[in-house]
Amino acid sequence: MSIFILERGASDYMYDSAQHSSNWKKRRKRRQEKLWEDRVPIWHYVLNALLILLLMGMVLTALLEYIDYVGSLEQLEAKAGQLAFFETAPEIAASAAMAPAVTVAAASGSDKEAKTDIAEAFAVMENSAYTALGEIPLIVIDAGHGGEDSGCLWNGVMEKEVNLAIAKLVKEKLTGLGYRVVMTREDDSYVTLADRVRIANESGADLYISIHQNAYEDVRAEGIEVWYNEDKSEGDDKRLALLLGQQTVKATGAKEREFQSDSRMYGVINTTMPACLIETGFLSNKAEREKLVTAQYQEQIAQGITQGVSYYFEPKTMYLTFDDGPFRENTLQVLSVLRERNIKGTFFLVGEYVEKNPDIARQIVEEGHTIGIHCYRHDYHELYAGVDSYLADFEKARQIIFEVTGVETRMFRFPGGSINDFNRETRDQIIQDMTERGYIYYDWNASLEDAVNNPKPEQLIANALDTAMGRKKVILLAHDVVKTTGNCLDELLDYFPEYRMLPLTEEVEPIQF
Repeated sequence: MSIFILERGASDYMYDSAQHSSNWKKRRKRRQEKLWEDRVPIWHYVLNALLILLLMGMVLTALLEYIDYVGSLEQLEAKAGQLAFFETAPEIAASAAMAPAVTVAAASGSDKEAKTDIAEAFAVMENSAYTALGEIPLIVIDAGHGGEDSGCLWNGVMEKEVNLAIAKLVKEKLTGLGYRVVMTREDDSYVTLADRVRIANESGADLYISIHQNAYEDVRAEGIEVWYNEDKSEGDDKRLALLLGQQTVKATGAKEREFQSDSRMYGVINTTMPACLIETGFLSNKAEREKLVTAQYQEQIAQGITQGVSYYFEPKTMYLTFDDGPFRENTLQVLSVLRERNIKGTFFLVGEYVEKNPDIARQIVEEGHTIGIHCYRHDYHELYAGVDSYLADFEKARQIIFEVTGVETRMFRFPGGSINDFNRETRDQIIQDMTERGYIYYDWNASLEDAVNNPKPEQLIANALDTAMGRKKVILLAHDVVKTTGNCLDELLDYFPEYRMLPLTEEVEPIQF
């Protein structure tokens, strides 16, 4: 009986042991399966690693920007210290000293705005055209008359007082823009003409502007008048006079009188820098006198003078372009005007005229102008009959222009512009083919509109002014085959003193219709 039990017990033992082993294996398998189910995918680790690297990069970038920011403040404060010694420009130093008010706290959320403020502060102190400390333009503002010399006197209004009030406003505005300013007088004191000139010349000024009022026995006389000396060789006096007159008339709405060149004016002739004298109105004219004594009108005058100075140093850009030449008589006249004014333009040449006038085509290049390809024969119907006809004409023009001038230009202009009544069906394909060949086409955003019968000079000038619209960048279309264009070109350029004239190059972003 006991053996049975033992055997049964053993059997039971053996059974229980096997069952236990089996259960353990099942539990281990389930644990492994659960571990596999609960495992973190490897892409989680990769993503976390990338996020950590990104966070470290952001921290490093923020640190570098902070260092750069602090460095900018230090530079700004140093610049303020450098500028402070200029007794003639305390406002500049003040504008620099205020920059540290842009606090470091900006780095926590508005550092972009803070850095923008820093950039603007630098811009105020350092005119973009004159970046070095010693190159910040210095303007001498001369308030005419003073002391016992009242200037003209009408109905109790003394010229010296109006002059000084406007001069102070001009100084305030110019220093606010970052220019250095010297006043020949800042109170009701008498300064001789010789001392005014000495102040300007010894200061090393870049400009001299003398502010006056006018008077005439005919009390109907009115408007703004500017005097300069065209015989001075030291600077661009005429351009300064044109700018001051143009911008002051624009700011005030006053009548523009003729610009006067006179070598008898002591301050204008004896200063060594570009100089002019602006008479901002007639005290003898009742209506104009009443405006000249008001703060509002004086503010407008000061704004006009300031804008004129600003354009003198930082002009807008105009590209003079001439189509359809070279034509012997007319192109030579255009070249003469540009040479006299030291202006470079761009000529879009016609191949058949290059064949007829190869010497003029070469002269255009030799005198520093740039050239582009217009066409070989200016026949719209033939030219735009199809894509192949255009490309064939263009290639013929290109070869002739290259053979004559040695210039392999990539610039071209569509006869009639890139959008015209003749190329509607071919335009897009021509542009695609020409672009693939590496050529750039240039349209325009202003025009003399001189391709008409018997154009009048005054109308061509009006057309140019109306279409330029004061834009910062202008590509002006003209035709050097039109005689009237050559005749009025010199006068036309006087209407755009706020622009610097440059030739087109392949680096200039084109204007395209």
